[in-house]
Order: sequence, then structure tokens, then C-alpha cells
Amino acid sequence: MAGARAAIRYAKAVLSLASDQKTAEAVNNDMKLITNTIAESKDLNDALKSPVVSSLIKKTILLEVFKNANKTTSSLIDTLISNNRIDILGDVAQKYNQLFDESKGIELATVTTAVALSGDLKKKVLAKAKELIGKDIEVENIIDESIIGGFILRIGDIQYNASISNQLNKLKREFTLN
Repeated sequence: MAGARAAIRYAKAVLSLASDQKTAEAVNNDMKLITNTIAESKDLNDALKSPVVSSLIKKTILLEVFKNANKTTSSLIDTLISNNRIDILGDVAQKYNQLFDESKGIELATVTTAVALSGDLKKKVLAKAKELIGKDIEVENIIDESIIGGFILRIGDIQYNASISNQLNKLKREFTLN
């Protein structure tokens, strides 16, 4: 809980600084890269959270992995290292992305499908979601083969479940009630 609050504070501070320096978009791209890299690399995630790995080694690793990062992003890494909070870098990056999207009026929609969305289908989902809530939408595709087919669309607190597994469960409930 304390880590989540700290991540929000760091993210707000970095967004404010990046906005003042007119580099918010570049830092947002860095934060997306950091979020994805930490999520996909168990070794990097473990190294950042390990109390055995020294701060100097963590800093060296991060600056090598993200060597093309914006100066503001590198400063964030330095600050988290000096404050012994580098273990929350992934959370800070994720919160920054959320705050940046909110500041631009962009809502994140997650679409869970059994297979990856094609480009054409992604455009249709974007159009429908924008029509529903009236904001710009950024779509994240989650693949879950257990839904069999169809999709589950989540935008904020709204969820639309058009999955085959959901329809089968409805039928199952109807048959057991009758």
C-alpha cells in the first residue's frame, strides 16, 4: 500500500516536471517501455526487488537497458536509486502512463479475446468504445483462451461481456433454474 502511494507521488512529480519541460510525451513513451520491459523480464524484475543486488549494479543495469531514455527518465532512475525505492520503478512507470492518459483525456480500454486482435478489428473496437464513452480510447488486448470466443470489453468501471464462455454459463444457469 505504501509502495503504491509512493509510486503515485513519484509519477505525479515526474509528470509535472516533464510537462514543464515539454517532454511529457517522450517520457510517456519511456514509461511504457519500462512497464513492458519489467513485466516481460522476470530477471530484471527480480534484480530490482532483490536486497542482495547493490544499488550501483541496479543503476548500471537500468541505464544500460534504457540508455536511449529521456533525461527526465534517467533522473527518475537516479532519484529512486538514491531514495532506495528503485523496486517501485515499474509501478511509477505504470502510474505515470495512467496520469498522462488522464491529462490528455484518453481512457484505457482492455479487450480480452481468445486470439489477438487484428488491425481492422482493433479499429472497430476503438470506434465503438469511443462512441460509448465519448473520449479518446487506447486499447490494450489481453489474450485469454478460456473465453473460447467473442470478447470482454472493459472501460473504467464499465464491462461488456460478449464472450462465448459467458453465454454458455448463462445457458447453464437457465437450465439449472428450470
